[in-house]
Amino acid sequence: MTHSEHTPSGIDETAPVISRHSTRIAAPIERVWQLHIDVDAWPRWQTDIESAQADGPVTPGSTFHWTTAGMSIGSTVYAVEAPGRILWGGTAHGITAIHEWRFEAHGDETQVHNEESWSGDPVDADTENLRKALGQSLDSWLERLRRTAEDPA
Repeated sequence: MTHSEHTPSGIDETAPVISRHSTRIAAPIERVWQLHIDVDAWPRWQTDIESAQADGPVTPGSTFHWTTAGMSIGSTVYAVEAPGRILWGGTAHGITAIHEWRFEAHGDETQVHNEESWSGDPVDADTENLRKALGQSLDSWLERLRRTAEDPA
């Protein structure tokens, strides 16, 4: 099997936890995209993230490491279609997560779609609580991205 046969092309639609969210941001797509792919800068505006470090440019096959909610996470970038889509994922603490972000330009505004799937034994053991936690996390991330992108400073 080749590497591409193991690389997800989207979230796991069969996962027990799937969360989908979207928001409209009053900022151009280029600004929103740059904020989002500057992994090292995430902790400055996404205060749920304690640390974040990309191992190089954000390209398919690259990795980044980040800490949120006390969990250290290593993520692999599966797809990048600048400035419209990024897909990453990995396994941390027994949870396999796949996270997709899509960005659509609407004049000087950007529609952001965000979806993530979680699977694994911890998810099977506490599906409802983890579904709620993931939903709150994604809502928070979108709100912080919106506020930061719309800030004229």
